[in-house]
Amino acid sequence: MFNKYLPTPLWLFSILSLLALGSCDNNDGVIFSIQDDLNLGKQVAAEVDSTNRAQGILLERNSTNAKAYTHLDNIVNRVLNSGEVKYKSEFPWTVKIIKDPEALNAFATPGGYIYVYSGLIDYLDDEDHLAGVLAHEIAHADKRHSVKQLQQQYGIALLLSVALGNNPGTLRQIATELAGNLTGLSFSRSAETEADTYSVSYLGGTNYYACDGAAGFFIKLEQEDNQASTPEFLSTHPNPGNRIQNIQQTAQERGCSTTSAPDTDLDHLKSALGL
Repeated sequence: MFNKYLPTPLWLFSILSLLALGSCDNNDGVIFSIQDDLNLGKQVAAEVDSTNRAQGILLERNSTNAKAYTHLDNIVNRVLNSGEVKYKSEFPWTVKIIKDPEALNAFATPGGYIYVYSGLIDYLDDEDHLAGVLAHEIAHADKRHSVKQLQQQYGIALLLSVALGNNPGTLRQIATELAGNLTGLSFSRSAETEADTYSVSYLGGTNYYACDGAAGFFIKLEQEDNQASTPEFLSTHPNPGNRIQNIQQTAQERGCSTTSAPDTDLDHLKSALGL
């Protein structure tokens, strides 16, 4: 913590000046610039990859897993090409699979690095629902919810040092929080609602998926009385029942299609993963 009676070092003045300039450029209330988002996301994604690779559960994007990624990319790219994703061209939007049959989870780092667990892919039997979950996570990155939350939690100076690769301890902590099944990064009510709402816009823009697809995941959980296993990324308030209502109401207000798409890519994805 900085002592208010000590003079501020010149390097910090320079950083704060640059951040202040970036914050004036319509950055959705985030003091970080888009480039800082990219730098931070790249560092966090590398740490997530390293941790899961060491455990033997990261499915690399290589020839062995090419078929699985072809079909997962098809789903993700339909969402990204909806015309509704603000930072579609700025962020890398790389998606990777973590092999864990028990985890009903997905998460996004700042800068558009998306991770989805095999347990979630196996659990879902409707491609619109998987597309909805992925759209929800894309919205968290696109609306910069992760970096907003991390700014509040860690502070600008510490977070910038992580983005610059100068704080490996905090980097590991952030990566663990984002990926945590039970204690992961908790978003505010407004952030979760916004991600749900934008998932409707993203899916509606595909002209392929049912625009209320994200609601299907909650409905499946409720029907199976499976609330105890609701992952952190979808278990924060408002409760699932309210979120179903919000998503479906948003879809109705926007008049977008709620007709289900074929499950072709999901079926092939499961087959490629041996699910």
